Amino acid sequence: MTDSRHPVAVPAADVAPRSTPSNYPEPFASRMAGRTKRALGAVFGLNNFGVNLTEMAPGTVSALRHAHTRQDEFIYVLQGRPVLRTDAGDTPLAPGMCAGFRAGTGDAHQLLNPTDETVVYLEIGDRSASDSVSYPDDDLLAALVDGRWVFTHKDGRPY
Repeated sequence: MTDSRHPVAVPAADVAPRSTPSNYPEPFASRMAGRTKRALGAVFGLNNFGVNLTEMAPGTVSALRHAHTRQDEFIYVLQGRPVLRTDAGDTPLAPGMCAGFRAGTGDAHQLLNPTDETVVYLEIGDRSASDSVSYPDDDLLAALVDGRWVFTHKDGRPY
């Protein structure tokens, strides 16, 4: 059965970038300047997982270094040479390389673009209810509540 509200296929580059660069509260949201996400999964009405085509300008990061309790994540590098930062250290990546982050391991991760070239990658994550996120390098915690991220300081105070 075809869903007339959603296209069958689209050029990924034609999907409009997200209107807000980040869900993070300040002072963290502004640190995502230079990152652009195109929510490819939303174009097709996907509910169980998200797919983003993400671009990182030179000198930017993908996200704050973070770890999910319930959400698996996967990235696939299409262009550029980002550095994957995890608890184990830095790992250089190249086009065609991929990485996965299993929920609940506590291994915080992020991508950095230390090069003069734009990095482009696909990020895929599920939308597990009751997910929470820790940010070991920042005074931030996040909890998925009724489909929306709620951010607090590590001591529980809201942002």
